[in-house]
Amino acid sequence: MVRMRDSVDAPAPGTSGDAYEDAYADSYALLLAAVPERTRWSFRERMLGPLEEYDSSRQAELLHTLEVFLSCSGSWSRSATRLHVHVNTLRYRIRRIEDLTGRDLGTLEDRVDFFLALRATRPARTL
Repeated sequence: MVRMRDSVDAPAPGTSGDAYEDAYADSYALLLAAVPERTRWSFRERMLGPLEEYDSSRQAELLHTLEVFLSCSGSWSRSATRLHVHVNTLRYRIRRIEDLTGRDLGTLEDRVDFFLALRATRPARTL
């Protein structure tokens, strides 16, 4: 298991031990880095697998839609603009994502789970 200390180059001046680790545990990337790779892949597969299967069979771009929706903090109009689709098309896609995954993108908990799943298997530098 990777420890927080192992993922940061040098301690901040005046810090050591657990205080040092806590001081640098302020990013989801460091928390994800501490999770075993196998666990991260499993989590990603459970969360995003249905979307990847749907996208590959229908070229639906649900995974991309989800990424944009989350990066726009759930803003319907900003997401639709970035995706170059009508807001009703976006609403349809989000409903489809929710149906396929059994999750509700209207809740913070499910948004966080999707956000983490999207970043769970990125290389450490880009988490």
